[in-house]
Amino acid sequence: MTSFDTDGLKRRQFLGLLAASFPATAVLSAASKDMVRIVGFDAMGRRTGVMEVERIEKSPEEWRRQLTADQYEVTREAGTERAFTGKYADNHADGIYTCICCNTVLFDSTTKFESGTGWPSFWQPIARENVTVEVDNSLGMERDEVRCTRCSAHLGHVFDDGPPPTHLRYCMNSAALNFIPRRK
Repeated sequence: MTSFDTDGLKRRQFLGLLAASFPATAVLSAASKDMVRIVGFDAMGRRTGVMEVERIEKSPEEWRRQLTADQYEVTREAGTERAFTGKYADNHADGIYTCICCNTVLFDSTTKFESGTGWPSFWQPIARENVTVEVDNSLGMERDEVRCTRCSAHLGHVFDDGPPPTHLRYCMNSAALNFIPRRK
């Protein structure tokens, strides 16, 4: 072997050892992580700051193990619970509402209002970073679908017939939410 071949062999051996030490799947996995920016809140509903977190992605089977059948249908299949049947439609307690799938804080009870629709309605999310609005063309109409930014859970829809100051109505499914009473 020439000195060039020996150097090449050593280089290949080094690269082989390096690859064995750090499996390619781990390197690719770390590089391909999808990050999102959301706003954190404490138990009082006070903003603690913007943070970059990993988007939560699970298989349908993993979501099914975590959620009830109704929660799965609403959040993972973009279903809608029947009006006036959700546990938070008439909730008037003081607190915050989080995503049932990933616990991201979504709404504050101070922005909840009686819309008469049978679903919990809010005039704004607690932080616009925590929800994503997408066009929904299902049911032969165009609507604005609201999803959790962190896990893409379907939450409901937003309409422009709400009260001041935003004139918006975030019409949410109770099955997509978890209510946490405000700690004082």
